[in-house]
Amino acid sequence: QVQLVESGGGLVQPGGSLSLSCAASGSIFSINDMGWYRQAPGKQRELVAAITNGGRTRYADSVKGRFTISRDNAKNTVYLQMNSLKPEDTAVYYCNAEGVRGTWYEPMRSIWGQGTQVTVSS
Repeated sequence: QVQLVESGGGLVQPGGSLSLSCAASGSIFSINDMGWYRQAPGKQRELVAAITNGGRTRYADSVKGRFTISRDNAKNTVYLQMNSLKPEDTAVYYCNAEGVRGTWYEPMRSIWGQGTQVTVSS
């Protein structure tokens, strides 16, 4: 059973930086795309950044130039480096993995981490 665990959230001042990590654990046969989503109170969950197994990336327009997504396939971990943070970035950040299989014969699944709070405030 593959699970995702996020870490690195916290409180930071506007203009500051924060780094998030998400590690997949359990029996892992394969993982395809991974990404970060966020959800602020009263708002829908939105894609922040995504990265394919081959390293192609996608970013929300609101974070381009400020956030960087990366992954270490050997460690089954995806990262999100957040710079020049704004109060609007405040949200619960969720890690997502798609095309997850614990064994070759299992169907592919999409799984989510439990979320980590990021608060940008002075």
